[in-house]
Parts: sequence; C-alpha cells; structure tokens
Amino acid sequence: MASVAQTGRLRERRLQVHATRDRAFLRTFLERDRLMAAYAICDLDDREFGRTRWGVAMDGGDSIAVALEYNGVAPQPLFVMGDADGVAAVLREMIRPRAAYLAGLPEHLERAGSLYRIEPGPPMVRMWVDRASFMPAPGSVQRLLPADIGDLNRLYNLGFTSWLPSEAISHGVYYGIRSGGRLIAAAGTHVVSAEARLAVVGNVMTHREHRSRGFAKVTTSAVTQELLRSADQVVLNVRADNPPALAAYRALGYREHLRFEERLIHRRGMLWDSILSPLRRLLPPSRKEV
Repeated sequence: MASVAQTGRLRERRLQVHATRDRAFLRTFLERDRLMAAYAICDLDDREFGRTRWGVAMDGGDSIAVALEYNGVAPQPLFVMGDADGVAAVLREMIRPRAAYLAGLPEHLERAGSLYRIEPGPPMVRMWVDRASFMPAPGSVQRLLPADIGDLNRLYNLGFTSWLPSEAISHGVYYGIRSGGRLIAAAGTHVVSAEARLAVVGNVMTHREHRSRGFAKVTTSAVTQELLRSADQVVLNVRADNPPALAAYRALGYREHLRFEERLIHRRGMLWDSILSPLRRLLPPSRKEV
C-alpha cells in the first residue's frame, strides 16, 4: 500500500503544466481571491502584461494553480496561488527562476522548499481598504511630479535617478512632505489597474531623522484617498512584526485580509547554492533554514 507521501507524489505527476497568455482565464482564476492576488490582477493590464510569464497546473480538466514570474533584474517577484501540489509542479517544470521573491501561503513555501533554499523572514500582512472603511488623516502634503524623481530616490537612499524612473510617478500616485525644501517623507504606488479598479500602495518611507511623527500615515492617507477616486479597493503589505505600521494603517481604515509569506528564494543545485552549501554547514544550529 502506498504511503501518503507516495500517493501525493503520484498525484502530482498526473498534473499537467502549461504556459498561458489567456488574460480572461487568468483574471477569472485570480479573482477567486481578489485581495490576495491584487498585484497579479494589476499585472494583467497592458502596461505590465508584457513583462510577465504565467504557468498553470491542471488536474484533469480543472485549473488548480497559477504562478506568475515578473521579469526584471533578479531576484524578481514570483507570485503563486492555488493548490500546493499544483504550485510545486509549476515551479518544478516551468517557472524556474534562479532567485526570486516568492509570495504565497505557508503551504506553498513548504512545497517549494524541495526546489529552493528559502531565506528566513517574518510573515507579511495583506491589508485593504475601500471607500466605506477609509478614514483620512489630515496633514500638509504635496502631490509629487515626475520632476521630483531625484528627490524621491534620494529619500529612498538610492543616490541616483535611474532605479525608480520618472514613469513610476507619472503612471502612479505619489505624495510627499517637505521640510526646508527637502523631501522627508513619501508614499506611492506599486501598481494601479484602471481596468480592475484596484491599486497597491507601496514605497512608503520617512527619513530616519523625522520618524515617529505620523508622516507615513499622512502620506499613505493622501495616496489612498486619491486612489479611491477610481479604485474599488486599495491594498498594501506590511511586516507582521511592525506594530506601529499596522496601527497606523488600521487608523486609516485598512483591515487585515490574510497573512502570507514573502521570502527570498534560491534554486537548489545552482552554482551559487553549491558555493554556499559548505559555508552553511559551518553555521551554528540556531541558524536553522526554513
């Protein structure tokens, strides 16, 4: 009689994996959990879709899992959703980045562990808000323009303007706070979809000399308020071990949808992994890997 693990492996081998560019199919699948799949849904828009690669796992005639690889400088974002066996099949056979930031549920990371070395990290919280729950925070802010990209990148401590292009501001929503002409706090967007009426807040930053004054809350409020003029829901991510940020977002009306994992992963068997493996064996037992 086959063991449970063997049965699972046999079932996994019966899964069919294929690539797809069928946006209608992908939207229907991702809308099963619209808030969890917010980034991926926004990536279906024309502006982002060309930079994406999609894999699907099928069990008979049923679509059971989807993986999205967003192309760019490694490590790139990698989003997975659906049945854990299906996710494992897609990552094993089709979507195979050497390094990526994998976003998924705990069971997805558990299955990915046979293929990838997973860096430790805290759980993430997906929060969301709509017009009914939003509670704006008053404050003096200004809308940032593409010409402000240099100031914005300096705030993010990048020191150059090519990392975050001016198009990020022109295609998104950014608000900031200045002191003495210097940009000291800002919040913006990762991606916005007019078609899906959905947006993702991100790039929230306050200069270390000006923190604990509520600037992140005020700038996030301004961005959220602007986005809700056209979006039905706005989402953001925050680390579960950041109580001040969680409290600030709750004060704006954001609610927790779920907790998930977003981890840096490295493909096992790659050259970099073979170099690091002997070194990891020398680490003390307390440095346990996931």
